[in-house]
Amino acid sequence: MTVIKRSIVIAGHKTSVSLEDGFWTGLKEIAAARRSTLSDLVASIDTGRTGGNLSSAIRLFVLEHYRTAARANTAADSDESNSEIIKDASE
Repeated sequence: MTVIKRSIVIAGHKTSVSLEDGFWTGLKEIAAARRSTLSDLVASIDTGRTGGNLSSAIRLFVLEHYRTAARANTAADSDESNSEIIKDASE
């Protein structure tokens, strides 16, 4: 996977961030879903990070976003399966 370096403005300051294309895509999807700009989302990630560099913080943020979504989908699928079992048992 290719690492892409892009410039982004955070709190009025231009900075460069190097991420793999998949992480850029994921970050853009998250920003769009939140109706936020990429700059605003990255600024919130930057503010909330406790250590490490910004690129690492963004990768962890994107990973956690999709892990949470996957867990929610798994739980919803499990609830749906349980409802079908209960429905079948009551017939």
